[in-house]
Amino acid sequence: MTFDPNLVLIGVLVFLLAGTIKGTVGMGLPVAAVGILSQLIEPRTAVLLAVFPILFSNVWQVYRSGDVLPAIRRYGLFATVLAVSLFVTTFFAKIISEEMLLATLGTVIVLFAATSLAIKLPYLPERYDRLGQVVAGICSGVFGGLTAMWSPPMVIYFLARRLDKDEFVRASGILFLAGSVPLTLGYVHNGLITGSLAIVSSAMIVPTLVGFALGEALRRRLDASRFRSAVLVVFLIMGLNLLREAVF
Repeated sequence: MTFDPNLVLIGVLVFLLAGTIKGTVGMGLPVAAVGILSQLIEPRTAVLLAVFPILFSNVWQVYRSGDVLPAIRRYGLFATVLAVSLFVTTFFAKIISEEMLLATLGTVIVLFAATSLAIKLPYLPERYDRLGQVVAGICSGVFGGLTAMWSPPMVIYFLARRLDKDEFVRASGILFLAGSVPLTLGYVHNGLITGSLAIVSSAMIVPTLVGFALGEALRRRLDASRFRSAVLVVFLIMGLNLLREAVF
């Protein structure tokens, strides 16, 4: 597969923006990168180009989040269920139609944006936590294996558990990384990531990490909550547009 140099340049700009969003609000890289690129190129290619930037940015996020051992112990069940279900689902990504992929992408993005913009979800009591982790882990794995985006069910679980800011960042870093590794292995194993795709996707790591650094700097200067709300509104519009393309 060959790539138009103009599309590669667009990819650099998109992943720079997506990395900045992730560095500022702690998540949103796959939603931003795949959501924007799917408006310009074939959706499956957009998903595959995001694989290596997702993996490396999540490794970096875990490294930057500090002491993560308590989060690993607390959310180990979620991480295990997510990793297994995501890896299994990657083998179905090769046979899904473009229309279905568009519809799934749109649904995931709309769900992510709408959930994140919601004021409050019902509280999930501690006695149901393990069940919540299993259900959210399976849903996250299915979404992630097909679209490289597994944050919507994860965010729903976090909001229902009323995690504070620091716990949210640590837990999301662990679970993003737990999904990134099987996502990469699954797509490589089933042949979706070809040599040229791997090269371009690997090249997108650089603008992603540059954007992440910019986002961390912006987070210290800007009102992150307002920026996050504006980004989520844009995501919602993009998701609705993907659903429109899938239907019409």
